[in-house]
Amino acid sequence: MKTQDQKTYNMKLAEIDKEWLVVDATDIPLGRLATQIAGLLRGKHKPTFTAHLDMGDNVIVINAAQVKLTGLKGQNKIYDHYSQFIGGLKRVPLQTMTQKHPEFVVTNAVRGMLPKNKLSRHQLKHLRVYPGSDHPHEAQLPRVHAVSV
Repeated sequence: MKTQDQKTYNMKLAEIDKEWLVVDATDIPLGRLATQIAGLLRGKHKPTFTAHLDMGDNVIVINAAQVKLTGLKGQNKIYDHYSQFIGGLKRVPLQTMTQKHPEFVVTNAVRGMLPKNKLSRHQLKHLRVYPGSDHPHEAQLPRVHAVSV
């Protein structure tokens, strides 16, 4: 019998190198943007992807206020928040939330695309969303990442 000589390579924490990426959200559909950002945060674009390690890059999203909403999501999608008091249900439509807090809309969409575990909560901390085109992370020398539509 022949045995397989190659073994599966397992990354170590010391070998992980993180980059800073800038993603421009102008006129990109929200769902497509969120799936690609979630992949960048997890590190699935790297050939050495390991599911149980935080291999993803730091992602900066600019122009979150200009994200594209397709269909009737602006009127039909509603964010619910319950304050744990009687009658404390707060309902805000997506269109209103996009005007007031566009960074929440993008962050919430990306959160929904990540797996539901402790590691994803840690990976979500590497996401920074800004409503305009300015961000304070120039010192990290971020690389522009083009999102395919």
